Amino acid sequence: MSNRGQVSSAIRAATKTASEAEWGPGPERIVVGKDVLELLSTSMYVDPMTVYREYVQNAADAVDEARAAKLLSSRERGRVNISIDPVSRSIKIRDNGVGLAWEAFLSRMCNVGSSPKRGTASRGFRGVGRLAGLGYCQELFFRSRALGDGQVSELRWDCRRLKSILRSADLQGDLSDLVRDVVTVRRISPANFPDRFFEVELRGVVRHRNDRMLNKEEVESYLSQVAPVPFSPSFRFGEDISAALRAYVELGELDVRINDADEPIFRPHRDQIEIEDGENEKYTELEFHEVPGIDGGVAALVWILHHGYAGAIPLRAGVKGLRMRSGNIQVGGHTLLEELFPEPRFNAWAVGEVHLIDKRVVPNGRRDNYDQNTHLDNVLNHVAPIARDIARLCRQSSITRKWLREFELHKSAALESAEVVARGALSRASRKAHAESSAKSLSQMRRVAAQRHLAEETRVLLGVEADATAARVEELLSVELVAKDPLEQFKPQVRFAYEHIIGLIYECSTNRSAAKSLVSKILGRLGEPSSKASNTPVSEPPGR
Repeated sequence: MSNRGQVSSAIRAATKTASEAEWGPGPERIVVGKDVLELLSTSMYVDPMTVYREYVQNAADAVDEARAAKLLSSRERGRVNISIDPVSRSIKIRDNGVGLAWEAFLSRMCNVGSSPKRGTASRGFRGVGRLAGLGYCQELFFRSRALGDGQVSELRWDCRRLKSILRSADLQGDLSDLVRDVVTVRRISPANFPDRFFEVELRGVVRHRNDRMLNKEEVESYLSQVAPVPFSPSFRFGEDISAALRAYVELGELDVRINDADEPIFRPHRDQIEIEDGENEKYTELEFHEVPGIDGGVAALVWILHHGYAGAIPLRAGVKGLRMRSGNIQVGGHTLLEELFPEPRFNAWAVGEVHLIDKRVVPNGRRDNYDQNTHLDNVLNHVAPIARDIARLCRQSSITRKWLREFELHKSAALESAEVVARGALSRASRKAHAESSAKSLSQMRRVAAQRHLAEETRVLLGVEADATAARVEELLSVELVAKDPLEQFKPQVRFAYEHIIGLIYECSTNRSAAKSLVSKILGRLGEPSSKASNTPVSEPPGR
């Protein structure tokens, strides 16, 4: 046998021996280190405002459980009261959901990455959202009471001690040891507490990013965009959108109030929006799209609010960009879908949402995007044509606005030239030049009105306006309507000189309005008695 054959036989024998060997169990004890807690708290939630999203999301799930248990009627909204105290640097978030009985409270509040919600319709299911506040305060409290509990359950995380231990070079033990080191629990009197509730309290909130967490207006703006709150009653498209969504999604809308406000937080949508240049636009049309699932059914429902697409929407409006929601809670920010647009900038002109219905499309742990899979790809592939349609409308709007601006410029030029002639005090050559300039501007107006890029309705309206402008120009240029020549009081030679100078002012000025104003002042001064006496002869300007 050749050397090559001997080597091949040896490889086959070794492979056979390896395949026939039995697998044994892994190590008896697995250590989950303490650093995991830092990864699941501080590193998972880099934006402090996500603390509010996580706790309001948990409140929404608790309210759904209360409704399922008939503790809330189907028409009664769940309530979330948020108390923000910048002086004491504390935050409280309390809901009227099902609450947690003492028997389940301790394990639910201390378990990490273990949630009974997985596999249910709940919005949260990883068992880490309640850790969101650990990195942003000195003490984190959880309090709860279920219907029938005689006392209130209270658990405290010592966040200062937690951070100290995590920084220590002498870090010993595993995750469970760390939790036991920093967590204490007790039962307290139910006085001043409702029959059922769940409450989170952050004490000693750390300063972070301009103290946004303690800014009531910032928190309200953030929650109006991401939380499951209703549309404003004054928003005329709100009920139509909600009705369409209810056919597929449990909206779970909450009554969220900050510091006992008279009104709850509403979604930021109103009947009109402010564009970046300060112009206000009204919504003109509501459009829905059903995204089919890979295996049938509906994977997502998309709604789009069309408007004039005059420009990018400012971020402060709270509606900028095509956004995504799961369980009626926003996932990611306003730029999440901008790559679907032929030009990403056009996403900033859009107003709309993609509500995920397919449960196989799952938000990632940070809820800043979705876990990648074929079902997400299916949704994005169907949303991309919608984004392209919006981009087309944006381009069309830009083209239309360009032509409309040009039309208005020509209209102003036509009228100004005719008004200069009507004002008088011009030489024959200058009058002819201004009349020709007015006619040229009218011709340009008609050229714009005939542009094929414009909608038929727009072309008709511009044609009518061009005709009206032409009629006005004709009136101004007619001999009968020309006012009395303000220079006729002067001797011919003097009048010729003034006419020449006034013609030069119009000809050389880059600002026609400023030139008209200056000429009016000159003619006014020439009408004064002292000017009438000045009739010094001058030679006629050349070219008369």
